[in-house]
Amino acid sequence: MDWEFTRETFLSLVAAVPLTLSLAATSTVLGAFFALLLALSRLSGIVVLNWTARFYVFVFRGTPLLVQVFLIYYGLSQFPAVRHGVLWPVFRQPYWCAVVALTLNTAAYASEIIRGGLMSVPHGQVEAARSAGMSRFMLFRRIVLPLAIRQALPGYGNEMISMVKATSLASIITLMEITGVAAKIISETYRAIEVFVVAGAIYLAINFLLTRLVQLVEYWLSPHLRQPPQGVLAVTKGDAS
Repeated sequence: MDWEFTRETFLSLVAAVPLTLSLAATSTVLGAFFALLLALSRLSGIVVLNWTARFYVFVFRGTPLLVQVFLIYYGLSQFPAVRHGVLWPVFRQPYWCAVVALTLNTAAYASEIIRGGLMSVPHGQVEAARSAGMSRFMLFRRIVLPLAIRQALPGYGNEMISMVKATSLASIITLMEITGVAAKIISETYRAIEVFVVAGAIYLAINFLLTRLVQLVEYWLSPHLRQPPQGVLAVTKGDAS
């Protein structure tokens, strides 16, 4: 293994990390808001909203992300209404086409995670908040949503990791993120093993940091699950005896 070539490849791929993180972060944030709307539609009890959300989730979870990227990047430009519409400055750029595809895809998966979190909120806490005179909006903001986030966070962390890895598909529409730069280096040097080993290591490092961040947020949101200090345990045992 040529370590000098590996070092140069690492520097080239690291330069593409900001674009990868930008794609993942933008699509995850936008997808989270869209997913919340889908989850609330599923739980609204309104038949039209419920079945519209069901159909959306079925389509985007049942078709490959690669196909969705192709349809958005190559397919939408086939319609004159899109080419002459107000959104054409967005859809003519590969970056925003990738963001739209990733956002729509992650929203379908994340909506089911969020819906599960919302349904896991204990009914007794909701009834207690209602008996305290909370409005529906305050009840959702102060009781339901925080508890649902805490319950959904582990699953949503997996979805964020999937989004980081899914950004590699943006290379097929000319975006030079990590995988795109790796493919370019391979086409010039024909040294696939070293390049992909370095690319895989960079993705692994990013996802390692992401998992640690999710665990930190989960720890912050779950004070009741933390182990008490050793001194407190000793005092408690002494009192008990």
